[in-house]
Formats: sequence, C-alpha cells, structure tokens
Amino acid sequence: MKLHVLPWLALALVAPGIAQAAPSDSARREIAGLIGALDGSSCRFQRNGSWHDATEARAHLQRKYDYLLKKDKVDTAEQFIARAASQSSMTGTPYRIACPGQPEQTAAVWFGARLKALRQRTP
Repeated sequence: MKLHVLPWLALALVAPGIAQAAPSDSARREIAGLIGALDGSSCRFQRNGSWHDATEARAHLQRKYDYLLKKDKVDTAEQFIARAASQSSMTGTPYRIACPGQPEQTAAVWFGARLKALRQRTP
C-alpha cells in the first residue's frame, strides 16, 4: 500500500508551531468566486479518472474547502487552489477541467487563471 502525504499535512508535522490564521474577508470572497466560476460554467471536472459536471465538482470542492477551514489549513485563494482544487487528497492525481471550445487543462491552471481574472476586476 502506497501512503500519500498531503503537502500541507507534511508542513504541519514538520513545523507544528506555525500559527494559522482564518481567511480574510477578501480571501473568502475570492474562494467563493473561484468555486462559483466553476459552478456557473459548462465545464467538466475530472477527479480520479471520472468526469463530473460543474455542480458535482462545486459540491466536492466546497466539502474540501469546509474541511480545510475547520482545520485552519487555508488562509488564501492560492492555498485553496493548492490544497483543495488542484489534486486528489487521496491519490495525489491532478484534477483536470474541460470547457467547451477550450483545450483540457489542469485544474490548477484553470483556477489560477480565474483568480487572476477576479483580481483584475476587483480594485
């Protein structure tokens, strides 16, 4: 059996004294915007080899985000992307997103582009 260690878990084990802070209001808005961008799209989300519609993907990412919030493991939109929206916590397999008329890409790239667009629209 192969054991996968989540990057944020490894950091917590190595440096337990590092203080965690709750996401700021702006970080919470950005994360909600990222999750909403997927939910409001006609894109498909691949997780561990299976494709899911945007509504299923949104629910999955929301559960992961809620878990990370309870554990004080997400403070920024970048951390949300890295720790919840980029790869499976169970297998380490990268998530993928396929949108009509666009090339399939990793979820990390897709969410990174959405975050950049959100920040360009928000002063």
